[in-house]
Amino acid sequence: MLTREADAAANRNDIGFLSVHHVGILCENLERSLDFYQNLLGLEINEARPDDKLPYRGAWLWVGSEMIHLMELPNPDPLTGRPEHGGRDRHTCISIKDVSKLKAVLDKAGIPYTLSKSGRPAIFTRDPDANALEFVQLDS
Repeated sequence: MLTREADAAANRNDIGFLSVHHVGILCENLERSLDFYQNLLGLEINEARPDDKLPYRGAWLWVGSEMIHLMELPNPDPLTGRPEHGGRDRHTCISIKDVSKLKAVLDKAGIPYTLSKSGRPAIFTRDPDANALEFVQLDS
């Protein structure tokens, strides 16, 4: 959560920042990515955001009140030679309620991950296109 000082600093230009609306994630194969994000992680598609107006295939997935926009487009990033620990790469961080439950899901699916080096409750993994994801447990 933002402190009052940070909130004031973020809005000093009267821009009125509110939140992150969505994060765009590139994928090579939309069905494979949906299998990961929707079927494995359990994110729901936002049916109100069809991609039929865009010149590429994609899907909008709910993450709380924000979204991930999967975009089936060429990825300029290399698939190999990336840091093993996703925290040392460009990554998207998603807050969750229970890291241990996500760990069990990833273990069952055989998906590799690393734990936070700081000891806080967080997991770093990669999606099928090597996009780094961080999942951090927040106390509710």
